[in-house]
Amino acid sequence: METNFLIFALAALIPLIMGFIWYGPLLFQNAWMKQLGFTEESLKGGNMALIFILCYVFSFLMAFFLQFIVIHQTGVYSSLMESGATELSGDALTYFNDFMAKYGTNYRTFKHGALHGTLSGIFFILPVLATQAMFERKTVKYVAINAGYWIVTLALMGGIICQWI
Repeated sequence: METNFLIFALAALIPLIMGFIWYGPLLFQNAWMKQLGFTEESLKGGNMALIFILCYVFSFLMAFFLQFIVIHQTGVYSSLMESGATELSGDALTYFNDFMAKYGTNYRTFKHGALHGTLSGIFFILPVLATQAMFERKTVKYVAINAGYWIVTLALMGGIICQWI
């Protein structure tokens, strides 16, 4: 399987676009700001260029890792590696090529990737956010707003990655 960094770069835009929509005036801006005690004035300032650049870098890292969750075939190659080897050869390479020819496109749809992205949001992100929120004395509404954002965002990212990588 070849790595398509252009698709990762595209998928990494999803959190920024979704953040604009999710935390913007169309959806949860007021509720989110109220949960954090923010005002329009308090949100002004800060180095927004640096914030968006770092958000994009972190989103790219998430997109890269998400491929291992949404594309089942990525584990086959490493499973066939011998200890210390850097690439497949011999019977293992033949098996891998035959396997990929026969099963390489199974479950490689947007829908399947979105399913695994959603599950990642529910079973990984939600527990992390909820645990942190309990210690920070945040509300259920705070968790719901932020976890909802990540569940939808990871679903879209997973769908794009699974369909086009």
